[in-house]
Amino acid sequence: MTAPRALVVGMGIAGLATAMRLREVGWEPVLVERAPERRPAGYFVGLFETGRATAQRMGVLDAIGNRADPDGNSYDVDRTGTRRRPSMGYGDLPGEPRLIMRGDIEAALYPQIAATTEIRYGTTPVAIDEHDDGVDVTLRTTSGTGPGWATTETTERFDLVVGADGLRSTVRRLAFGPDSELLRPLNHIIGATLLKEQVPGFRPTDGLTLAEEGRSAWVFPFADHAPGVLFSYRTDDEDAQFRRTPIESLRAAYGPEPAGPILENLFEQFEAADDSLFDSVHQVDMPTWHTDRVVLVGDSAWCLTLYSGMGASLGLAGADLLGTTLARNPGNITRALREWEQRLRPFVDIQQRSGRTDGLSMFVPQTRRDLATRNVMSKVTSNKLTNRLMRAAIATKFKEKSLDIAAP
Repeated sequence: MTAPRALVVGMGIAGLATAMRLREVGWEPVLVERAPERRPAGYFVGLFETGRATAQRMGVLDAIGNRADPDGNSYDVDRTGTRRRPSMGYGDLPGEPRLIMRGDIEAALYPQIAATTEIRYGTTPVAIDEHDDGVDVTLRTTSGTGPGWATTETTERFDLVVGADGLRSTVRRLAFGPDSELLRPLNHIIGATLLKEQVPGFRPTDGLTLAEEGRSAWVFPFADHAPGVLFSYRTDDEDAQFRRTPIESLRAAYGPEPAGPILENLFEQFEAADDSLFDSVHQVDMPTWHTDRVVLVGDSAWCLTLYSGMGASLGLAGADLLGTTLARNPGNITRALREWEQRLRPFVDIQQRSGRTDGLSMFVPQTRRDLATRNVMSKVTSNKLTNRLMRAAIATKFKEKSLDIAAP
C-alpha cells in the first residue's frame, strides 16, 4: 500500500512540526514555502511547558535550547532614563518559559525532515478543489530572479492539505473565505527587530520595559545574542499606520512627548535595522479549522498573538496532536480532524481570551489602572519575599500554559 500524501503549506514552526509528525505516522508530506529560501532566525518567542512537552516527545527540545541568562536583570524604565526599577522579566513568569528566537525551533525541526521530505521553495497554492477521495491543488512555483524569473503551475492530488502558512494564510482564504470575514482586529500595531547593541547604560543581558498607557517598548535579552525590541501600541486607525513609513508611525504613536534617550536609541536602531517587522495584530476567529480533507494549524487557524505568549508552543502542540489523531484513525481523515479539533478548541479559546485580556494588558497597559498595577508589581518584585508571594498569586493565570494538550 502507498502512504497517504499530504501537502503542508508553510515552512514555519507549525509547518515543519506537522511535516515531521506526518512522516513519523507513515504519511508522505510535501512541504511548500512561498519564500525562495529558508527564513532568517526571526524575533523573540517564549516556549512554555505546553510546547516543551511536545518538543521533548519529538526529540528536539535540547536542540531548541534556551537563550535566557540566569544572571540577567529586568527593569521598568521611563523615557527620560531617570527611573530604573527592578521588575519581573518574561522568563520569570510562572511556567518559566524558555527565551528563544523563532528560528531556534525551526532550526531544530528542519534537520529532522530535510533528508526525507520533498521541500519546494517559491511555491504557493492558487486553487484548492476538494473531493470525497482527495484534494486537487494547483501549485504555482516561481524560480529565478530578475529578468530570468519563470513561473510554472501544476495540479496535483493529495489526501490531505494542511495550511500552516500564518496569519494571512493562502490556504484559509482559498478553502474557508476572505480574511475580512475571519480575522478579528485587536486594534494594536507591533514593530520588532533585533538590536545591533544594547541600550547605553544597560548590560547586554538586561531586560527593559517602558510602559505607558496604550503603548510600550520591551527589550528582550539573550545570553548569547544581541537583544530584541518589541514596540506595541494601540490605534483607532490601522490603515493610517501603513500610509507612512514604519518609523514615522512609531514616532507619531509615541509622541508628542520627547522620545528621551532610551526610546530615541530604540527608534534609531529600528530604523537602521537590516530586517524588521511592522504589522497589525489580529486573531483568527473561525467556527471550524477543517473541512473533510483540509485543515489549518498554528497561526493560520487561531493566531493567539504575541500577547498570549503561546503561539510557538501551540504551533508545536497542534502539529503533534494532528499526527496522533491521524494515526489513531487510519483511513478516516474526517474523523481524525474532528477529534483533533474537539481536543484543541477549548484550550485555544482560553489562550485567545488571554491574548485579548490579561496578556494584552501585561504587554500594553490599556488604562491608568493597568499602569498603577504594573508599578505596584515592580515594587513588589524588588523584594525577594514579596516577589515569591506575587509569583504564587498569579500562577493560576498561567497554569493552562503548562498543560500537555498534545499528550497521547
